Amino acid sequence: MSQFNFAPMPDAEGFFGEYGGQIIPPGLKAIMDEINHAYEEIRHTETFQNELMQLFQDYVGRPSPVYHAKRLSDQLGGAQIFLKREDLNHTGAHKINHCLGEALLAKFMGKTKVIAETGAGQHGVALATACALVGIPCEIHMGQVDIEKEHPNVTKMKILGCNLIPVTRGTATLKDAVDSAFEEYLKDPVNSIYAIGSVVGPHPFPKMVRDFQSIIGREARQQFQNRFEKNPDYITACVGGGSNAMGLFTAFLNDDDVRIVGVEPAGKGLNTPDHSATLTLGSPGEIHGFKCYVLQDEEGQPLPVHSIASGLDYPGVGPQHCYLKDIERVQYESVTDEECLNAFMTLSRVEGIIPALESAHAVAWAMRMAPQLDQNQTILVNLSGRGDKDADYVADKLGL
Repeated sequence: MSQFNFAPMPDAEGFFGEYGGQIIPPGLKAIMDEINHAYEEIRHTETFQNELMQLFQDYVGRPSPVYHAKRLSDQLGGAQIFLKREDLNHTGAHKINHCLGEALLAKFMGKTKVIAETGAGQHGVALATACALVGIPCEIHMGQVDIEKEHPNVTKMKILGCNLIPVTRGTATLKDAVDSAFEEYLKDPVNSIYAIGSVVGPHPFPKMVRDFQSIIGREARQQFQNRFEKNPDYITACVGGGSNAMGLFTAFLNDDDVRIVGVEPAGKGLNTPDHSATLTLGSPGEIHGFKCYVLQDEEGQPLPVHSIASGLDYPGVGPQHCYLKDIERVQYESVTDEECLNAFMTLSRVEGIIPALESAHAVAWAMRMAPQLDQNQTILVNLSGRGDKDADYVADKLGL
């Protein structure tokens, strides 16, 4: 029997332990409760489940394969590294998993507009794709810094027909895009829906996004069992808000034989202010309508954060991650920009796979860990996205 016996999470109020909840005005609470009610109603229907699974299979291309990175493993020595290839999904990342679910929910609720934020642009592209599929207008808020950095995804969003809103306030990155999108949503929450791009925000979004993403872990666990008749020794994924990580981790939480590691961005170093290592150096606080670990100043205001990966530079983190950290079920490590770039180039040149800079954080941790383990041990990395969006930026940064 597992030493980790998890009650259904979150509880009825949206809490994972002491984290999560709905720290929002009463009027908005009623709207969030309506979304939760609609989600709970639709998620158990055979029609919804069948439509979503059919789209996962025929539209996204699921199941995504588990690939043995043999040349990388041989080069490093030690553990064998495997990649859950979410980068092969339609739109190039894991984000399409929950975007399809959210778009179908918006359609079910009769919403006439979907609003969202995006950092690296993968959530924006995936949501614009899903909205085009179901025929609902889509508005994406994106920081100006990220718009300039992630030009390929910006182009795709425009082609797909979304209304792209540049955000120039503050640091003009992900946190500011969230602020801008949420303000726009509050203008008409009755007719629009805010499709949050990670396991963050007020209840029920951390639960909903996790549930839609959990197909990653269910597939990976079954694929590993079929191939090796056992679980991987380690599983790992990058953590910004934390959706791809919760997608992988959920299926393995009760498996005592699996070590689970989330990898945060250490940026230019944990001894500098230029990082986004929220679980490593943050403290409990409130942000964007929920309680979680936050990188914050003495007044409780979110600090400016940094990561070479636009999808990870967020000063908060999903509430379930906070709970899993506190009970020590998941170990949270960090990787610097330099280590990330090295992993990006190494995986590209040794395996012919160009990873997203976000995903390269998890690859970097696996590269650090593998030589410390035996050759009969295994590390499964969630390769959450492909690096098409980052290729020009990296080439320019490295002078290629």
